[in-house]
Amino acid sequence: MATKTVVSTDPAAPAAKSGTLSRDLKFEPHDEFHRAIRARVDEYFRATGLRPRGDHRLYLKTAIALGWMFAAYLLLVFAASNWWQALLGVLSLGVAMPCVGFNVMHDGGHNAFSERRWVNRLAAATVDLLGGSSYVWATKHNIVHHTYTNITDHDDDITIGILGRLTPQQPLRSFHRFQQWYIWPFYGLIPFKWYFVDDFRDVIRGRVSDYPMPRPSGSELAIFVGGKLLYLCLAFWVPLSLHPAWAVLGCYAATSFVEGVVLAVVFQLAHVVEEASFPMPDPQTGRMASHWAAHQVETTVDYARASRFATWFVGGLNYQIEHHLLPHVCHVHYPALAGVVEATCREFGVRYQYRQTFSAAVASHFRWLRRMGRPIEAGSGRA
Repeated sequence: MATKTVVSTDPAAPAAKSGTLSRDLKFEPHDEFHRAIRARVDEYFRATGLRPRGDHRLYLKTAIALGWMFAAYLLLVFAASNWWQALLGVLSLGVAMPCVGFNVMHDGGHNAFSERRWVNRLAAATVDLLGGSSYVWATKHNIVHHTYTNITDHDDDITIGILGRLTPQQPLRSFHRFQQWYIWPFYGLIPFKWYFVDDFRDVIRGRVSDYPMPRPSGSELAIFVGGKLLYLCLAFWVPLSLHPAWAVLGCYAATSFVEGVVLAVVFQLAHVVEEASFPMPDPQTGRMASHWAAHQVETTVDYARASRFATWFVGGLNYQIEHHLLPHVCHVHYPALAGVVEATCREFGVRYQYRQTFSAAVASHFRWLRRMGRPIEAGSGRA
């Protein structure tokens, strides 16, 4: 049986520091549960004759997503001549860009897009076209988030500064009692902060959160700088040559806002919800109470698994448990593998949870934000 994760359930608990850098944090060894998952997934691919990486389904989605994004950009920049055409372009582009990120960049970044390394690298580099950095993402997401999921002061994805309290270990401030209402518009600022602040900060500091990251050099530095310049060219220089500055800045802000809300909602519903755990390491040893694989399951929640549209649009990220256990497997396989993973979790006593619908997951995120913004009532033990 897998060791159960010890979780703080006190939403008013004081901020807790682990006392260790991310590279020093350790999980329990000898993970029989993880070996069983991998063996049964390997057997699935042997029995079906399928390959773990992408296939024609992924390549068709890639063509559709990229075609949609470029068509929306062309409509907004070159064809829109009035407010309603601009609005249509803003909404379409603001949704198309995350779709490319979910379906193309994400699988490429995890080497799940193709058996060929250069194809994965090309797919991952679409985030450079979108304004981000594939180099920083490889550390921030693939290493830090996927290793230290939902661990306060280690997982950078659950830290939004003073603006909000997402975990029981983060400090509680008086205005957090309203965060379930005010946080949503701030999600729209994520792309701007990510592209123009976080990437440069992490490269300059040479670290993501407490995890060291080598500064890019050579071709990686060229891709980082070239990607940022290309994004600025497409986002500002080309539009400014055709439209007044106020229109360009307004459309850019609106498009980024839509993009940010879509990105935040899709990712927050998998980790920042009532069902997810937020465990901490032992302050003396830096060791977690569970194995890595069990930790991934208990800090992650699936949602809307029955929705084909949701699964298609978010690139299988609604099967987040499967993704965290099998990041190098293409997302087109997750619906078929979910039964294997869930059954193995039940067998090993690992808590596997999911929300049936997208709206139920959104409601769970709302309630968790509300809970994290409230102190415990005296003597009640409840938020």
